Amino acid sequence: MSYEHITLEEADGFATVTMRRARRRNSLSEDHLRELSDAVQSVAESDARGVVLAAEAPVFSSGHDFNDMHGRDLNEMKRLLAFCGEFMQLLQCIPQPVIAQVEGLATAAGCQLVASCDLAVAGESVRFQMPGGGGGWFCHTPGVALVRAVGRKRAVEMLLTGDSIDALTALDWGLINRVVPDSDVAAETRALLERATRGSRYSKGKGKQALYRQMDLDTAGAYDLATDVMAETSQSMDGQEAITSFVEKRRPEFGA
Repeated sequence: MSYEHITLEEADGFATVTMRRARRRNSLSEDHLRELSDAVQSVAESDARGVVLAAEAPVFSSGHDFNDMHGRDLNEMKRLLAFCGEFMQLLQCIPQPVIAQVEGLATAAGCQLVASCDLAVAGESVRFQMPGGGGGWFCHTPGVALVRAVGRKRAVEMLLTGDSIDALTALDWGLINRVVPDSDVAAETRALLERATRGSRYSKGKGKQALYRQMDLDTAGAYDLATDVMAETSQSMDGQEAITSFVEKRRPEFGA
C-alpha cells in the first residue's frame, strides 16, 4: 500500500512509522488512521523486532481532525471513533514492542496515541493535554487510554480541567518512560527500544500479549492466565533454551 500521510521504513530489525501531516498538526483523519493501521498490521506480520511511532515536527499529534469529522452523522461518528479505538488496541495486540518518539505537543487523541503505545520517550519541551475539559466536547475515548496509563485521579484532573502537563509531570505520572533534551529524543527512543527487544523475540511477543490480557482481569484470573502462558512457553524452543543454557552455564542462543 502506498501512503499519503505516513511513511514506513525498516532498518536494522526495527520499523519506523512516521506521521507526515505536519501542516495539519498530524491530526488523525480517517484516512490517516487507516494508513497507520495498515502499516502497524504489516509490521506485525514482518520480522521486525520493534516499532517506533514518530511524527514530523512541530506537533506530535493534535488529535482527531475536526475538518474530517465535520458533518458526520451519529452513525458515521460512531464508526470513526470505533475504528480509532480498534487502532489504539492494535498497538497493544501486535507482538512487537511499540515506542512513541514524542516531539512536540500531544493533545486529545494524540495523547491517547502516546498512552496506547507500550513505551514512550519525550523531549523536555513536550506538553500533553486533554483539551475537551475546557471546551465543548469531552475527551471520552482518549480518556480510556489515559486512565489506564496514569491512574484515576490524575486522568480525571487532565480530563476535567483541560490543563496541559509538561514532560516531567507526564514522566512522574507514568504517561511516558523518559524525558530527554529535545535533540536526544530519537537516539534515546532507539536505545530504549533496543533494550526492550533483546532476548527471544518469540518470548517477548507472547509476554507482551499476555501482559495486556491479564491487566483487565482480577488477581486470581490474572494468575490463571499468566500460569497457563508461562507453562506453555516453557515448552517452546526458546523457553527450553533459556532453561538449558542456565543449567549448562552458557549464553543462550535464541531463534531468529
